Amino acid sequence: MSLLFNHAVENLKPSESIKYIEKAKLMKMQGIDVIGLGGGDPDFPTPKKICDAAYEGMTTKENTHYTLGRGIPALRNRIARKLNEENTIKCTEENILVTPGGKMAIYNSIRAMLNEGDEVLCLDPSWVSYAPIVSSSGGKPVSVELSYDNNYKFNADLLEAVTTEKTKMVIINYPCNPTGRILHEEEALELVKYLKAHENVVILSDEVYEKIIYDGNKHISIGSYGEIADRVITINGFSKCAAMTGWRLGYVCAPKEILKRIASLWEHIMTCTSGFIQDGGLAALDCTKEMGEMQKCYELRRNAFIYALNKIPGISCKYPEGAFYAWVKFNIDGMNSYEICDFLIEEARVVGVPGDAYGLGGDKCLRFSFANSMEDLMEAAKRIEIAMKKLNITDNHLKTGKRSK
Repeated sequence: MSLLFNHAVENLKPSESIKYIEKAKLMKMQGIDVIGLGGGDPDFPTPKKICDAAYEGMTTKENTHYTLGRGIPALRNRIARKLNEENTIKCTEENILVTPGGKMAIYNSIRAMLNEGDEVLCLDPSWVSYAPIVSSSGGKPVSVELSYDNNYKFNADLLEAVTTEKTKMVIINYPCNPTGRILHEEEALELVKYLKAHENVVILSDEVYEKIIYDGNKHISIGSYGEIADRVITINGFSKCAAMTGWRLGYVCAPKEILKRIASLWEHIMTCTSGFIQDGGLAALDCTKEMGEMQKCYELRRNAFIYALNKIPGISCKYPEGAFYAWVKFNIDGMNSYEICDFLIEEARVVGVPGDAYGLGGDKCLRFSFANSMEDLMEAAKRIEIAMKKLNITDNHLKTGKRSK
């Protein structure tokens, strides 16, 4: 028997981040002393008031049956109020769709927008799932390579250079997974300039890390720019900001004409999002104190971990402006990011994710999550330092990145 499968799905590459997360878990199950820094899962417990709200939803409220497909009205209203007040995005509950996780929100939005052969611009390095989701939706992901040396800044000219008559969407992710960059005003204005020149292009803005920003910086939502707001799809969720990764709760905010199409597809994929989990999400939106405490802890970890890594010969790492990832450059000649990652697993028992998994611009970089305990982070830095000494990198070779023979 010879079965014929969907070609787009058949050619999808596996998620490298999930691959290395599972690798660390399997090593621990085998009794190996490994420090897993590959995943983006906060090590904090979900705040109690969120758990209490969900428990009340499944017991007292008996909110365990089908809910309205787009989400319970109270939550959609509260999300809309949050977006108006905090993000300056003009919207109502009619612009909101609640989904089981931000990833589903992204997939559903992309799938609803693309026709066969449509091109989607991805600012690389970018999250590992954007390109596969575009491909599985019949589209063509197009990399816009940003430079490590230029701190991954972009402008309209970079987008124009790869724009064709088939360009349908630009995906942005700020704060960025994996680089930790935030969207700056000058770059936001470049996006506005680009979109005004291309009236058939939409922007999908993944803002799931918006609450995790450092050094007093402020988050900018591209949907707050009124002249292009009718072509912006904003994605957000509760996983990162409220330590709710396992709850699977996210949402889409889009203009009504766009959301109508997204919701139409949604009705045939998922009947609804769990009601009592939405009750938890409603409580989460008022957990500003708890979110603030987590952010402060991440900032302390960031400062200590990046400082420790930068003391190691052969390593350089910029302080991320947001999210909870260290994007670490290994100045080693003759090894790509996959080889460096495997080397550290073998010699240091520290697991990260290879930079090349995030597309162009990730050469010789590894992503390490600092959503882990300070103890684990400091131990990981010590182990990496010991492993790097085995390469005999000398001060004379740091700038060229060559290894001593």
